[in-house]
Amino acid sequence: MTETLALSKQMNKKVYFNWSSGKDSALALHYLLQDKAVSVAHLLTTINETQQRVSMHGVRRSLLEAQLQAIGLPYSIVSIPEQCINTTYESIMEEATGQLLREGFGYAAFGDIFLEDLKQYREQQLARIGLKGLFPLWKHDSLSVVEAFIDLGFKAITVSVNAQYLDESFVGRILDRDFIRDLPPGVDPAGENGEFHTFCFAAPYFKRNIDFEVGEKVYRTYQHGTETFGYWFCDLV
Repeated sequence: MTETLALSKQMNKKVYFNWSSGKDSALALHYLLQDKAVSVAHLLTTINETQQRVSMHGVRRSLLEAQLQAIGLPYSIVSIPEQCINTTYESIMEEATGQLLREGFGYAAFGDIFLEDLKQYREQQLARIGLKGLFPLWKHDSLSVVEAFIDLGFKAITVSVNAQYLDESFVGRILDRDFIRDLPPGVDPAGENGEFHTFCFAAPYFKRNIDFEVGEKVYRTYQHGTETFGYWFCDLV
């Protein structure tokens, strides 16, 4: 009996999930919640400190919190300065994740699909404080990921698109098979290269769907080194 309990504890990995508010995050969490070898006990999200919105998604904090409450797990929201260098970001995240480590968490989970450099970066940062990474969607086919998302009853709307790949008409659209068919050649069906980001407003494990209204569309540019990037955002109210 003692050996069985010890094995059970070893197999049951205490996990916190890095929740982004979008489709990949929502589907990855779905798979983890069905995995008896893990115990997802916390959600962690970062937001822009100045704008009080999810970074890159542009989703308001109020809608993010509505999502987190609909899931029903304990959560924490970490504020990141708007102009934030890597060392500052890493210091803030190390403090937040270090607290979870002290609470007995041994694993951090993400919704990444195939970006090798991002996965390696996450694993390196986690290893610094003694955590390991879990990637439920890793190396899954992008189209299959989106189709599974739709078939399982999840619902999402696009909240930002990279103007380098997609025009204004693609932001503020429901993520369905028509959306996938309309994507230009070369755009990843799951937007894994940053082509678009989504807000998940319905999921099998949500206690309730998230109510919102579609607001205005705005175009913003961002400077990274010598390059300028443009994004269309659709505000959800």
